[in-house]
Amino acid sequence: MKVIEARCVSGSGIVRQQIRFDENTGLITDVGQLGVSRSDLSFYYEDECLLFAGMGDIHIHAREDVSQKNCYKEDFCSAHEAMINGGVTHAGDMPNNPIPPVDDQSYLAKLKLTEKVNGDIWTYAGIGPGTQPLSFKVPYKVYMGPSIGELFFKDLPTLDQALARYKNQWVSFHCEDPEILESHKAEKTHEERRPVKAEVVATADALMLIEKYGLHGKLCHYSSGEGLNLIRAARKKGQKIFIEVTPQHLYYSIDELKDKEHKLFQMNPPIRGNKDKDEMLKALLEGEIDFLATDHAPHTMEEKEKGISGLTGLDTFGPFVTWLILEKKISPELIAKVTAERPGDFFNEFLPSWKKYLPAYEKYGAGLGHILPGYRASFTVLNMKKPLLISKQNLKTKVGHSPFEGVTFPGSVESVFIGGQKA
Repeated sequence: MKVIEARCVSGSGIVRQQIRFDENTGLITDVGQLGVSRSDLSFYYEDECLLFAGMGDIHIHAREDVSQKNCYKEDFCSAHEAMINGGVTHAGDMPNNPIPPVDDQSYLAKLKLTEKVNGDIWTYAGIGPGTQPLSFKVPYKVYMGPSIGELFFKDLPTLDQALARYKNQWVSFHCEDPEILESHKAEKTHEERRPVKAEVVATADALMLIEKYGLHGKLCHYSSGEGLNLIRAARKKGQKIFIEVTPQHLYYSIDELKDKEHKLFQMNPPIRGNKDKDEMLKALLEGEIDFLATDHAPHTMEEKEKGISGLTGLDTFGPFVTWLILEKKISPELIAKVTAERPGDFFNEFLPSWKKYLPAYEKYGAGLGHILPGYRASFTVLNMKKPLLISKQNLKTKVGHSPFEGVTFPGSVESVFIGGQKA
């Protein structure tokens, strides 16, 4: 048994307490004022540090699938290194692969690849025009319009027809209307080719489908302040709507990037103007955002210079969180909800299915996201007084670049524990 003492953060407060955990099982056994003397502690963190349940990023592109075609960009092992570097203990990988996981066989074949990282990366199944739900409970992703890969829909009727088969499932939506994207494809800039209107129209369609088919709907990498009003109205009606926001959409605006090479900051949906950025920050501050998720999407620098969309984010997750807390005055308690508790609860929804098919998941006990007995002893410790300058030298992603290069965040990752082991 080992014992940590630290200022521990949950959604309900910050308390200096001790956590006892079993290294063999990787599970927490006791939490509270355990009376262990400082000399007998395994780890002790001073007050400049905050300990969270292991932070989760529920939206990444690790690039690996059974084809192995895109492993030159990233694979599960390099993504896992970047996760730990950024204070992330588990992550959810998206299905837009060369061989997408869309049925039992293809999904389990991809899931099995995560054994090399002990199941710390789990996988979404994809929804396409001809797909059917899997025979067991998993999270799904649907691309409403063209993005990276071929797994997307070209119009609303086809999407409606497909989702009719997925009633009551957990479905995450990439909200960009394909017809608006098509009509704007000749515009000069990426932002003009993928306008706010495309996200807002797609949001209205997604909300209609979520209500129609009783879905648990999650809107990915949300960027539009205008669209938030539609989501608020749907939530008032009792719809189960969850929202992700990326660090990129909270930190940057296209107005501030005028002197930078736009292709290096290109993603889908695009980085918006100051108004949208400020509205997303305000929504986070007021508790309307459910998840901080990076949409980590690695491409080589040569691909970026040719105009491919996607930004990295795993390496900078924890340092970015310190910026939210110290400079944007987002409370640590709220940060615990959007980075640890809610991602953990999302993961835990599907844990019984994964335990059935992959032995690596048996070790998760009651699950992730909470500093409670029976939960996995995974922790993210942030040092709030140790600034970090982001540079190529401190990145672990295989592609070796970040939209935050040159940025100094006010804090950094002090320690990461995964299943009772210090990473």
